[in-house]
Amino acid sequence: MIKLYGTAMSRSARSLWALEELGLKYEHIPVEVAKAKSPEMLKLNPNGHIPTLDDNGVVVWESMAVNLYLAEKYGKAPFWPATPEQHAHVYQWSFWGMLEVEPHLVTILRNRVFLPPEQRDAKADQAAVEALKAPLKVLDDHLKHSSFILGNDFTIADLNVASILSLAMMVKLDFPAAPTASAWLQKCLSRPASQKLHNMK
Repeated sequence: MIKLYGTAMSRSARSLWALEELGLKYEHIPVEVAKAKSPEMLKLNPNGHIPTLDDNGVVVWESMAVNLYLAEKYGKAPFWPATPEQHAHVYQWSFWGMLEVEPHLVTILRNRVFLPPEQRDAKADQAAVEALKAPLKVLDDHLKHSSFILGNDFTIADLNVASILSLAMMVKLDFPAAPTASAWLQKCLSRPASQKLHNMK
């Protein structure tokens, strides 16, 4: 049985979404961020982070690695594309989301939600909002030519990038200068597999 350790209120959500999208049978073991460094969890993931996947003894951590592993092992085209060239674009956009977008969204979250009011940095928040404009334009321009990131079909690349951009919903951050990307994000997040996350711990 596949086991996924982590709370849906963390990066674990993107791996839960992938499991649901693939229609796999799995056991979700809710582990809060604060409990990720317990002795039991450290045996699975020495970094003390979530999510951690245990696929019948194959342990994988880091949410993006978990998702790429699940898609490659259990997915079929078009969700997991059929060619190395398309795989390259999956990796490209997945890493792009992690490197170009997520750090700015995390900065915004920290300064609007996570940190106590007296520790919040309005300048850092605004700088992150400004820094997001360039990568969002890249995505918006790209999506003007196709329904989804790799073409006309929803793939693991869409799931990975949309899961990152979904963080913006927590702070009600709109993308007025990227309407195509915004519409694409809503389309991805409205998928039944994504909607199931709302009822998870």
